[in-house]
Formats: sequence, structure tokens, C-alpha cells
Amino acid sequence: MICPVQKDEALLADMAAASNDFETLHLWWLGQSGFLVQHNGVRFLFDPYLSDSLTQKYAATDKPHVRMTERCVDPHKLTGIQWVTATHAHTDHLDGETLRALAVGSSGYTLVLPGLVVDEAMRRLGEADVNLMELNQNDASFRGGIQIHGVPAAHNEIVMDDYARSQCVGYIVKLGPFSIYHSGDTLWHPEILAKVREFNCDLMLLPINGNQAERRVAGNLNGTEAAAFAKACEARLVVPCHYEMFEFNTASPAEFVSVCERLSQPHHVMRCGERLTLCSRRANSNL
Repeated sequence: MICPVQKDEALLADMAAASNDFETLHLWWLGQSGFLVQHNGVRFLFDPYLSDSLTQKYAATDKPHVRMTERCVDPHKLTGIQWVTATHAHTDHLDGETLRALAVGSSGYTLVLPGLVVDEAMRRLGEADVNLMELNQNDASFRGGIQIHGVPAAHNEIVMDDYARSQCVGYIVKLGPFSIYHSGDTLWHPEILAKVREFNCDLMLLPINGNQAERRVAGNLNGTEAAAFAKACEARLVVPCHYEMFEFNTASPAEFVSVCERLSQPHHVMRCGERLTLCSRRANSNL
């Protein structure tokens, strides 16, 4: 099993030691599509999966979810989390066990999610002290200096009901001078590309596990598509995700790296538990 580069107390210590200033953004990959972002006193958590709930659920089925990477941190011990996303209802993105545990150390956090997922989220959260904020594609929220924009996601299709509530979304989060795009689970779609291009993203977090019917799950961008998507959007930096969690639904980042290099697309492949630090464009220009 893959051991995170930092885990448990070492990871928590690294988070505590990281600076909290306006011109710097810190990112930790927590596995699968889970990322913790820290900026200027804000901790924002994208799609955390920090349990073994899926491995246990599918253990006696014909689709076992055999874990590849050790859990990097106990979600009970994460503190100061103000915002969490769940881009859709699949458990590796909306994990009740993780979300309830987070409410212990970060009570009253806001869970941002698409409208068609709200009822299921309430069922999985139970009595946990969590505030829900519905944010569909084409919606936006401006709270406390933080902007969150909903973007369509095609997993495998873009789905909305008659009341403009989405089933799957991506989110663009603006923290100070930084724009971060977390696509959620998605395939390539021209509507998504057009929307994301509007935001001049500093950082893109994109899945690379691909779309293979024999897996019997909805698919995602593959490595080539993720690299090309980032290049088409002129991303300052792209980081791959959604691999090395379950044996049946993973991919090597080698294809992604190769295509990024061919396209001259800046990229960084993270290890679970690793920290990535970005300086703002303005700070970089003053170096």
C-alpha cells in the first residue's frame, strides 16, 4: 500500500506551520479528489474522502474497492475548516463518515453542494453540526471575501432539473489573488471549457483516471484530456487527481505528465499528504 509522504501528526504539524498570508496559497492532496487549501486564515476543503466506507461497503461484492493509498489523516483532527465541497453524490466525494467527523473539529462548517444532492447529503450527515449551501452550475456566492462559482460537470452528462438544480458540478473558488478550479468528476465538454476559460485560473485540480465502461462507474478525463483542458484554459498550474485510491479505478500520471510536457503546460504531480505552495502572480512579478 502507498504510504503518504506526510500523515497524521506530521501532516497536521505541516498545516499548522504553513504561513497564512494574502500573497501565498498552500495546497495539500489528501487522496482521490480531496484537497485542503489554506490562504490568509481560511481553510477550504475540496471533496474529502478520509474513511474506508467504500472498501467496507463493497468488500463482499463483484466490484471490491481495494484501497491503494493509506489514509493520510483522521478527519476528526482537522480543525479550523470553514468550507467543504461535495461536487456530487458519489461517496468518494460526499462521504458521510468523513463529513460527520469533520464536524467534530470544525463544527458549523459550510458544505457547498449542488441542489440535487442536498437531500442525500442531509441523510448522510444526520445530526452533524454542518451548514448546507446549495450552489449549482452558473450560481455564485460572495461571502466574507470568498467567491465560489458553480461550473457544469459532465459525469457522464450535464444534468439539471426544471428548477436549474444540478446533479454534478465543478467549483471555481477565488481566495484573494488566487483562482482555483476543482472540476469534480467530469468528462470533456465544450460548455465547461467555455465557462472555465473566463476565470484565468491559477490552479486547476483535474481527474485523470479516464472513462472505461468495464469499470461500471461513470468516467472522467484521462491524462491526455486533462493536460489539454488545462492548456486550452491557459492554467497557470494543473495538478492531477482521482487516482491511486482504488485498484479498479485508477491510472498512472505518466500520460498526463508526457502530454503536459509536450504542450508546455505547467504541472505538478503531488503525492498524498504533500504540500504545494503558490505565490501570487503579483508576488512573483516582484521577485
